[in-house]
Amino acid sequence: MDKKYADLKLGERAAILSIITYIILASVKLIIGNSTDSQALKADGWNNFTDIIASVAVLIGLRLSQKPADKDHPYGHWKAETVASLIASFIMMSVGLQVLYQAISSFFTHSRQAPDLVAAYTAIACGAVMFFVYRINLRLGKKINSQAVKAAAKDNFSDSIVSFGTAVGIFGAQLNLEFLDPLAACIVGLLICKTAWGIFRETTHYLTDGFDVLLIDKYKKTILHTDGVKAVKEIKARNYGNSPVVDVVITVNQKLDITDAHDISSAVENALINEFNVLEVHVHIEPDEEKQ
Repeated sequence: MDKKYADLKLGERAAILSIITYIILASVKLIIGNSTDSQALKADGWNNFTDIIASVAVLIGLRLSQKPADKDHPYGHWKAETVASLIASFIMMSVGLQVLYQAISSFFTHSRQAPDLVAAYTAIACGAVMFFVYRINLRLGKKINSQAVKAAAKDNFSDSIVSFGTAVGIFGAQLNLEFLDPLAACIVGLLICKTAWGIFRETTHYLTDGFDVLLIDKYKKTILHTDGVKAVKEIKARNYGNSPVVDVVITVNQKLDITDAHDISSAVENALINEFNVLEVHVHIEPDEEKQ
């Protein structure tokens, strides 16, 4: 359990790094986007603004998840991170729709003059910075096995690609293809909405106790390889934050005494905890119905 809390502390570093980076990049993009009149760069800036909100939500969720179990939350506060991500998805979707609306409107109301190349160079520099942050967070997410941090890293990577795509749109506008700048803004708006939808779908999957069936099959194989286990009658799993909790019904030799059966139960628990970093394992033992 202490390791789990230590991992959450490390996860906070990833969220803080993302927040600081996004604040700087969003400010730079919005300032230069307005000064160069680039719809694409301004949309990219608003994209980073939504990422600030999402990163703050992850940080709050990580900190709330560290609260110990209490009378109202006997299983702890592990799902706080997931709830925070769900709220962030609503905010991101609203901003994405607003960016999309402004970009589409610019096709009809904007003079569509090609923006200054400073906007393109800004987008390239910001994309490079974000790719560097992506590499840091991805490495940390794999180290602590945090789905939230790995998801944040994926978002960092998509933001890097968006910035490079923004630069392409601005360069295209310089070639008398002025429509490419607002078109790039539309694409950014759609990407914000797509990211928001992905976060919403994933978080609701966790909150409704959805679980990876392939991972359950791996749990089952590990249990069956444990000495003394005759069969797995039932196995279920759910997530508390990033930590799986497993409920399993196994059968053992009906002639075993209670002490030996308990030892088998402990072996199953240790196998899942050590191999898959499971938070808790609840094992129910039943006698094998076959003739001994």
